Amino acid sequence: MNRFDRLTAILIHLQSKKLVLAQEIADRFDVSLRTVYRDVRSLEQAGVPVIGEKGLGYSIMEGYRLPPVMFTEEEVIAFLMAEKMLEQHADLQNSERFKGAMFKVKAVLRNAQKKVLEDLEETIVTHKVSEHNYLLNDTLPLLIRAIGEKKILHIQYATETGVNERDIEPIGILRENGTWNAIAFCNTSKKYHPFRTERMLSVKDTNRPFLQEHISLNEYLANKPKDKGQSFPVVINVHNNMARYLTEQKYNYGFITEKPGKTHTRMEFEAPCIQAFSRWYITFADQADIVMPVSLKTLVKDRLKEMLKKVS
Repeated sequence: MNRFDRLTAILIHLQSKKLVLAQEIADRFDVSLRTVYRDVRSLEQAGVPVIGEKGLGYSIMEGYRLPPVMFTEEEVIAFLMAEKMLEQHADLQNSERFKGAMFKVKAVLRNAQKKVLEDLEETIVTHKVSEHNYLLNDTLPLLIRAIGEKKILHIQYATETGVNERDIEPIGILRENGTWNAIAFCNTSKKYHPFRTERMLSVKDTNRPFLQEHISLNEYLANKPKDKGQSFPVVINVHNNMARYLTEQKYNYGFITEKPGKTHTRMEFEAPCIQAFSRWYITFADQADIVMPVSLKTLVKDRLKEMLKKVS
């Protein structure tokens, strides 16, 4: 990136947040702090009202706005991909709001870029497959609003032992293993827990503020206690032609790491349930080998024998 493009990008970055650290700019553009100080000084000399000092953060004076930005073709395509992803994973309200924002983006595009966007728009189609609509359209917006406004939610939550009710103070939302999880402080257990959204039978806004200050979602994830429940170490060799199709599924079965080889990919897991793992393994067993444990081999053999009896 040449210096002019970097200065423009830094100006946009400064307008995107209330306060931007010099180190944040240096990390993003892979330059030294001295270069950041020099670039900011150049912006000041060009008349941009930058507030801040070296070693601290920078901000733009309230009311200053950069004139309409010209997007690159790659950025235009990235906007389109984001819109399609939101159609699949976001709630209806936020999806519609993003579409509204896209009209504003399209308004400043050059005609050639608009043509690229129009041509690509009909070639990318997504479908909601991972969540029920009511979860996306009702539960997620409530959770997001409660996080922003720091409001307590009352939920009915389904567990293995039945349905219970509790008040939670959500600090963030995490999408993991194909499901949405609300990370929240539970006022009953007095601990932070992940709550799976599909187990929330009802969610109500109590309109009551949080009872205490909370850690951030990043802090929770950094100090997340390891699951002390039973797990089963599994190692399998999967043919490379099949391994490429397991990119999403493997995370549902305790995937840890993998090492590609010439013909096979070695995958390691900490399977939370060996029975569930065996059923999943059978779906591609002709394209893989079990390295360990022996108990998994036995379990797969027994299941296959039962299957043969039913189809014979």
